Amino acid sequence: MPGPESPTTPITVADFKEIARQRLEKPVWDYYNAGADDENTINRNEEIYKKVLLRPQVLRNVANVDTATTIFGKRYDIPIAVAPTAYQKLVSADGEIDVARACRALGTNFILSTNATTTMEDVIEALPSRGGNHPSPWFQLYFLGDRNVTAALIKRAEAAGYEALVLTVDTAVLGNRLPMRKNPFKLPPGLSMENVKSRSAGGVNKARLLLEARTAADAKKVAREHSSALVDASLSWEEVIPWLRSQTEMKIILKGIMTAEDAVRAVEAGVDAIVVSNHGGRQLDGVPSTLEMLPEISDAVKGVIPILFDGGISKGSDVFKTLALGADLCLIGRSALWGLAYDGQAGLESVFHILERELWRTMALMGVDSLAGISRSMLGRARENGFGVSKL
Repeated sequence: MPGPESPTTPITVADFKEIARQRLEKPVWDYYNAGADDENTINRNEEIYKKVLLRPQVLRNVANVDTATTIFGKRYDIPIAVAPTAYQKLVSADGEIDVARACRALGTNFILSTNATTTMEDVIEALPSRGGNHPSPWFQLYFLGDRNVTAALIKRAEAAGYEALVLTVDTAVLGNRLPMRKNPFKLPPGLSMENVKSRSAGGVNKARLLLEARTAADAKKVAREHSSALVDASLSWEEVIPWLRSQTEMKIILKGIMTAEDAVRAVEAGVDAIVVSNHGGRQLDGVPSTLEMLPEISDAVKGVIPILFDGGISKGSDVFKTLALGADLCLIGRSALWGLAYDGQAGLESVFHILERELWRTMALMGVDSLAGISRSMLGRARENGFGVSKL
């Protein structure tokens, strides 16, 4: 039996965040923690959970609570996976490999960023074998102006054994992240974007040049001179999904869906899943939180394809609320990075354990023993006019 926890042992994700804030150099902290403009959306992502109330039901048999789920026919021991985040070796020595091994150990999955500091092949090779019907990693794609480079990335990911291609669709241009502009971030010597080295020069992503442009003329000049290395801003529904289908047999997931209208378009386009995401509040400030948009998206999709979700998750009860509003799988980004900053693979595993125990406890106290038993009727919100709680 484990002994009592040390007073310095982090026991919440918030504890991990504070330790990461103290340990990481300011430009690195700003890179990961920053939101766009006034950061209203990143704050809204986190604060919205407090406004959603739980409506517990009692005298249900919760002696055996099961947190497992299934996505694409593969078992996930917990309904929490890791979202794509760039440059993970900035926060732990083995970066993406730490993430991969932690996810495999916990029976879940991760999405490798295009801008990883480890090659996609090395990440796969570092995974310990595990029996059973468990998922293979997914690869996140920034669709570059040089379509040959994009096609080569897709082919490499498929050959390496990635199960799905996650196309980020909310980055036609980079969001206005003020802390990054005030404290410019640069990859330190020895680290690079291993999957697309041609995109970097001296550790600076070409997208940064566009972010730093002070005039429209400067921005047009950067876009013209570096179009092959920037995200292709001309992509459209009519063309991009058929082109991706022509390139790969991997499942295709769109990350960055924020409205019912786009969710319906995604279903009609034949994608395999969507991720409800506002890029962690890093792109367009002033949009709603992802949790607020989830019900209308879930109602529009009607269970035809899986709905993945990210945005501000730091507690097991956040996961419960997200699942109740229609998500099939939750993704953590910053919360995973805080675990890595604390103790690499072991730190991320600790974050997973905290979230799993908090979710398990929430389910038991809410009177459900499986994810299938979680429903929107279990949530409420304080009435705006009058006293009491309205069901969501």
